[in-house]
Amino acid sequence: MGLLDNVKAKLGPAKGKVSDLAQRHEGKIHHGLDKAAQAVDKRTKGKYSGKIQTGTGRAKYAMERLAHKDDGEPGTGGTTTPPGASGTTPPPTAGGTPPPEAPPPTS
Repeated sequence: MGLLDNVKAKLGPAKGKVSDLAQRHEGKIHHGLDKAAQAVDKRTKGKYSGKIQTGTGRAKYAMERLAHKDDGEPGTGGTTTPPGASGTTPPPTAGGTPPPEAPPPTS
């Protein structure tokens, strides 16, 4: 058994607990993310508003996926597209810049 397998085995029960907590406190987590985003936006005087909103949206999406992973509702469990990403283009990278797109085909 490799190191990664050992880590996965030990963190398995914790994932269920975190998912349960995220589901029970989803509203509070969303409120906290919004409050933190507002504070950061205020401190940076709006200079990074777009990036802050994108990051907040992605954090909320990740939290929702964690909270609703195995609840059996359609459209959950990773099948939806995160905010700001279309179904055909991959979402922006961690650096905030979108990946390069292929040029359109020439006829």
